Amino acid sequence: MKAAPGIARHGLLRLVPPPSRWRPLLARVPALWLAPVVERALSHGLVAMRDDPSMQLIVQRRFGLEIEDLGLRWVLQWRDGRVVQAEGPAEASIRGTLTDLAILAARLEDADTLFFKRHLTLTGDTELGLVLRNLLDRLPWTSIPLGERIVLQRGARFLRAARAAHRPRAD
Repeated sequence: MKAAPGIARHGLLRLVPPPSRWRPLLARVPALWLAPVVERALSHGLVAMRDDPSMQLIVQRRFGLEIEDLGLRWVLQWRDGRVVQAEGPAEASIRGTLTDLAILAARLEDADTLFFKRHLTLTGDTELGLVLRNLLDRLPWTSIPLGERIVLQRGARFLRAARAAHRPRAD
């Protein structure tokens, strides 16, 4: 979906600072405030998959999520039927920009495409990373509460349009 014609035509999206400029502001937000948001969002989705046999492959395993342009990083694990913060290094990590991770979460683009274009990278235990990616791909979209789906879709589209507004055109 494209940005509203008036916004795109007048270049107002260029006034939205890129996520990398949000980094100093987010550095002031205590990590204890951000972690529960990430835990809750991932738990909502994965709870719907709890009966999937692949879920047994991630129990007590540490996986990382890194938002490069914001300098945010979490090590998480599936424990007691939900995603929680974990101690120690991640066994596998998914890394990308806020925009690309939002596009993935909102299902605006296929995970394979984002990894192939190197917008997202997977490091560490490849098998664990692929199990996680495949679980997220099979996640029933309707298991995510409607309000969260709307925020994901609109937020990802806005971030994608803002990124395009900041990039020079290749004519």
